[in-house]
Amino acid sequence: MTGGLHSDDRDQLAEHGIEPTEAERQLELLRRPGAAFRLLRPCTVGDGIRRLDEGEQRGAVAAWRAAVVHGTAARFVPASGAATRMFRTLQPLLEEDPFPGPAELSRRAAAFDPPARDLERLFRELPRLPFFDELAAVCAARGTPLRDVRESRDGRRLLRALLGEGGLGMADLPKALLPFHRYPSGSRTALEEHLREGSRYVADGNGRCRFHFTIAPDAGEAFLAEIAGARERLARDLGRHAEVELSQQHPRTDTLAITPEGEPFREDDGRLLLRPGGHGALLANLGNLDARWVLLKNVDNVRPEPAHELVAHWQQVIGGLLVSLEAQVAEHLRRLRSEANEEAGLAAGARFLADELSVPGATAWADRPAGELRRLLRDQLDRPLRVCAMVANRGEPGGGPFWVVRPDGEASAQIVERDEVGDDRGQQEILAAGTHFNPVQMAVGLRDADGRPWDLPRFVDPRAVFITRKSHPSGRPLVALERPGLWNGAMAGWNTVFVEVPAETFAPVKTVFDLLRPEHQV
Repeated sequence: MTGGLHSDDRDQLAEHGIEPTEAERQLELLRRPGAAFRLLRPCTVGDGIRRLDEGEQRGAVAAWRAAVVHGTAARFVPASGAATRMFRTLQPLLEEDPFPGPAELSRRAAAFDPPARDLERLFRELPRLPFFDELAAVCAARGTPLRDVRESRDGRRLLRALLGEGGLGMADLPKALLPFHRYPSGSRTALEEHLREGSRYVADGNGRCRFHFTIAPDAGEAFLAEIAGARERLARDLGRHAEVELSQQHPRTDTLAITPEGEPFREDDGRLLLRPGGHGALLANLGNLDARWVLLKNVDNVRPEPAHELVAHWQQVIGGLLVSLEAQVAEHLRRLRSEANEEAGLAAGARFLADELSVPGATAWADRPAGELRRLLRDQLDRPLRVCAMVANRGEPGGGPFWVVRPDGEASAQIVERDEVGDDRGQQEILAAGTHFNPVQMAVGLRDADGRPWDLPRFVDPRAVFITRKSHPSGRPLVALERPGLWNGAMAGWNTVFVEVPAETFAPVKTVFDLLRPEHQV
């Protein structure tokens, strides 16, 4: 093998299901990534983003309700992430020896030391956090009531009970299994809240609700235990029956890394370092679902029950718009497949692409010969479709909707992450001018007009990878590669429609203190 790989690497790659040619491709991308696209301008309302009036919303909701009654819809939630980052400023304190006392913590907090300030805030805000009762129970079982821990400002005892092994162990829990909201009847995890919310809009005519969570390899038992209780409560309280599937990211989607010098990065024993390929690796999990339409949403973006009606309305809006647009696509394809070479039908197909699916320049195709126009229309229509919710930009980290042009000269509307844009000043200015943010709420179609599953890898832009500089646990620097993002490069070849939705539908939880935001209080 060439490019710095050894013959002994074949067995390791085969264990993961990675072809040697794929390994070589990844190394080449790491060494010479190149730009996958160039930003043209932000998508705005009227220029790539649709704003639906009340009548359009009602029509979309009706279309969704008529579709899901047959059991062809599901909810997909990437949920493999741990809650570690939610507590990243607090965890370093547990490594300090001796642990700083109350006076030292107060001094450091006054000097704007992040760990000390967050611990002070944790002491102060504990009663408002959804896991207060669970934490109190752990402290009581250990012989020191939580009230006494707070009064003595015993930070070590508090953090050990909250984060440590033998306590709640929240730093290592999947985020889906953390209590997110507290009700009079007790706390509710993010996973259970997703089941409750989703049951409002994916239930079929028999009250069956289909969910799919992607999880970490070692989290299966914990998820199954939580799902069992949540399903029972859902049936008891709402009369809905959740069918929940779990899957894991396949090892074949792992990616290589290189050293700063461009050589394959190796562990101390000489084996290749293979890392999880990012959320783009979940494309296979999504494509394997036995569903026609899927509503996709991040695990940390779920609001408490008083907001479920609002959220359900907009989930049905984007789902119903998807259903309606797919029906129109199917009709245009039917006309194109007929023997008649009708100019009016070809022109209507071009207008549909331009007006409804945001394919720039499609109306200009009308000057092409009929045969070529028919081929262009069929190629552009016969591909997966997604409807993506967008909220007004309010400074949240993450990507947004932009018009981009790829190296082949084709322009399209895409979701672009900050990490995908280089340091070019002009590109950064376009990025900064974005008016909307991607909350990762989308409706996706997994079947073509004839009901066959899409071959989703066909529509991936393989060069739209994420390349970042990281540090190995040994301290050695490395250059890492993530696959094209699930809603970025992995869907680059899809037809995409952006729809504005209220910011109230979006309530991410990135740190433990986000649970104190008004949108997460019951």
